[in-house]
Amino acid sequence: MELAGRAVDAAGVAVIVPGTLLVTAIAAIRISRRRADVYHDHRRRAGRSILLGLEFLVAGDIIRTVAVAPTYASAAMLAVIVGIRTFLRDAGQMGSGVDHLDWPERGPAGHARPV
Repeated sequence: MELAGRAVDAAGVAVIVPGTLLVTAIAAIRISRRRADVYHDHRRRAGRSILLGLEFLVAGDIIRTVAVAPTYASAAMLAVIVGIRTFLRDAGQMGSGVDHLDWPERGPAGHARPV
């Protein structure tokens, strides 16, 4: 189980690092083309990458905390990661005006409305 927890942790890092680098490269290209609202778009995209990676890290910590000999240190680390994840999720939603899931709204006859 320790190996499974480490593998899930590695997946989390594999999501955060390349994802953040990719969205930063996209932002640099958009800045060079003088696109509007690059900062907010970069912040939103980087936040998604970080949150997805943190989900993997939380899962890896849960695997190790529950399946392997639980300690106060591992439980505390899990609490810190969950707290960071929750803060980032809530902070990202505060500034964006999003208070619902990103599902497309349904128009007449149940068809998704164009964005």
